[in-house]
Parts: sequence; C-alpha cells; structure tokens
Amino acid sequence: MNGSLQGLIVCRHFLEDPVLGAIAALETGQPASGAKQHIAATLIERAEKLGLKGNLLSSYILYLLADGQMESAAAIERAGRAGAGLIAGMAIDMAILWPYLTQPASVFLDLALLDAYEPSLPRTYDHVEVLTATLKNCTGATAAASALAAHYAAYGRGQLARFQAFRLDEAGELQGIRDFPDLSWDDLIGYAAQKERLLENTRAFVQGGRANNALLTGARGTGKSTAVKALVSLYHRQGLRLIQIGQQQLPYLPDLLEKLAAIRSKRFILFLDDLSFDENEKEYKYVKSAIDGGVTPQPDNVLIYATSNRRHLLKETWDDRHDEMNEVHRADSVNESISLSDRFGLILHYAAPTQDEYLAIIKHELQKAGICLDGETLRREGVRWEMEHSGRNGRIAHQFVTAYVAQKSLFHK
Repeated sequence: MNGSLQGLIVCRHFLEDPVLGAIAALETGQPASGAKQHIAATLIERAEKLGLKGNLLSSYILYLLADGQMESAAAIERAGRAGAGLIAGMAIDMAILWPYLTQPASVFLDLALLDAYEPSLPRTYDHVEVLTATLKNCTGATAAASALAAHYAAYGRGQLARFQAFRLDEAGELQGIRDFPDLSWDDLIGYAAQKERLLENTRAFVQGGRANNALLTGARGTGKSTAVKALVSLYHRQGLRLIQIGQQQLPYLPDLLEKLAAIRSKRFILFLDDLSFDENEKEYKYVKSAIDGGVTPQPDNVLIYATSNRRHLLKETWDDRHDEMNEVHRADSVNESISLSDRFGLILHYAAPTQDEYLAIIKHELQKAGICLDGETLRREGVRWEMEHSGRNGRIAHQFVTAYVAQKSLFHK
C-alpha cells in the first residue's frame, strides 16, 4: 500500500464515511473481533441502497469520488478548471486510494462475496461509469488525479453530475429530475431544417461559441418540446444541463441566473415550455429583463429555449384593436404584445405535418417496435386513426403506435 487512509488530504471527508472511516480505524491498530464483518455489513447496506455491483469496495469509492461532495470538487466545478495545488493534493489522495480501486475487496475485508457482488436492484450512474472508464486508462495516481480534476471540470459533481435535467422547487432551488427520458435525436422525424438550425445553435453554445435564445412555435404535438429534451440527451456529457421553469416561477429568474453564472464548468438551457401570457399576466417582464440584460444579465453559459403554440407570446384580442380615440398610444400596446418574441434570436416554426410526414413518423416508431406494415395498410390504419382523433401531428402518431403495439401484443398472447 502507498499509505493509510488517515493520510487523505483533499478527500479527507472520506474519513467521516462509515465504511472508509472504519477501514481507516483498522489501519491504526489491532482490529476488534468482528470489525471487518461489521464493515462488510455496512458496505452491503450501502450497495443495496445505491444499487452498486461488482468489486464492491472499488465501486463504492468510485461512487463517492464521482459524486464529489467536497469543497475542492465544488471549486473545480465553479471555475471549470483545477489549479496545480489541487491536482497535487489529489495525486497524494489517489496514491492512497489506488490499491482500493484496483484490488479485490476481499484483500481488505476477507470476504469473497464482496469481489463480485450482485445487488437486489442494480442501478447504473452515468457519471460514475464515465469516471470508472477514465480511471481504467490511467497508469497511476498522478494521471488519475488529473483525470479526476478534468472529470469535475467537465462533468460536475453532486446533483449536476447525477442529473441531466432539473426543475425548480417551491423555494426556487434546483431539484434533479429522476428518470429523465433518454431521447435519441435520430428518432425525431421530419422538420429537418428546424432540427438542423436548433442543433447548430446548441452545438455552438456547448462548444463555447456564440448562440441565440430560441423560440420554437407552431402547431401542437409537433415535437417542439421533445426536440429540446433530446438536445440534453445528446450533449449532457459535454456539460449541458436543462432546467425547466414553470410560468409562475419566472420571478425566480434573476436569482437563478446569478447562481448559474458562477458555475463555469456547465452550460444551461432554461426551458420555458408551452409559454404564453394573457393580457393581465406580467411575468413576461422577467423573461424580457433576462434576455435584454437587466440588473441580473443573462450569463454566457445560459440560453433560454421556449416553446409556444403562439407566434406572439402575449395574447392580443380584438379588444386591443380599439379605435385610436379609445387609446392614444395603441401602437405602443401592440408593440408590447410582440416585443417578447422578438427578443429571441432564433425563431423556428413547426407547422402541422403533411400526411406523408405523419405516416413516416408512424412507420419509424413501428419499426423500432419490430413491426413492419406494407404501405397500403400503414396509410389506411394511420389515416383512420387521424380521422378518429383531433387532427394530425407527432403526438397523435405516437398514440397510434402505442395502441397498435398493445393490440398486437394482446392478440399474440
């Protein structure tokens, strides 16, 4: 071994962990009877809670490292880089931890079942898998320290590493969204021009270039929201995160922008889904202020992507078009009603799909489910479903596929 766990510096909080703290105590003297069994029992409890498997002691330490619940990891996450001093401290710690990461757990705890453990409900963590794969390619502690620092800079720690998407809780704090759907960009059928412009804009943003806030507008059920969510699945390993904000939560925007500006290792899309404002609603002013650069300007690591069925986000009624005698500054009122949408540098319109586009979506989704229909049957069944429902769009196409697959499964039972 390269040293006792008592020698940890940057990861010194590991000594407060019930598993690693107990192992460190073993190293300081003669272990009490049953001490190793007690540690093994605690480790198994943690494994069952977290769904860890394989070489259990290594898996557990990798989970702790990837989660990064330490101030040094937080500093790297904020700055987007690690200083030479931190990397030197990490190298000392990785030299101490390296035997535990590379040898079987039974070497330390005399229990073979810990070497290839199978939990009742296995779970995978993307950020842990990324770090594990990275460290496997390291030849020693010094390289591992640099890799760990780069992981925190690119991938984050804590919530920002564990989750791809977030919502705001009642206090305006980030709350990770569990089981966020992993959507494939290639599964978005149709709207090729809109997809390409949205993808180019987001790619530039992720790579640190200039990008525009985007408004996706048009017919319902055309995949506007799905496209935004799919971008996060595509780029989350490059540091992109999604934060969905409800319309009534817009007053939290100034504080949120200030917090996100301090996290230089990440890029954030603030997702305002199904956005529209009635004439008496004033929350839109928070969006205008964020985009225009009010007291709390929009940071360069934050974009706003909004979807709406309205091209002009503020509702305008015929009552707004009274004779000029009834309102001296009618033009000002009209300009106010369209000024919010004009703040978005990228506006993409999603019209209702043609029948051929609608049927192409159905064909693609059926093929993913292992079902291939001839052209005549596909058109007949798809059009019948369309006529029985409220028109033609991607959402209705997916509903048809769900019903068709379920019917086939029931028939073959």
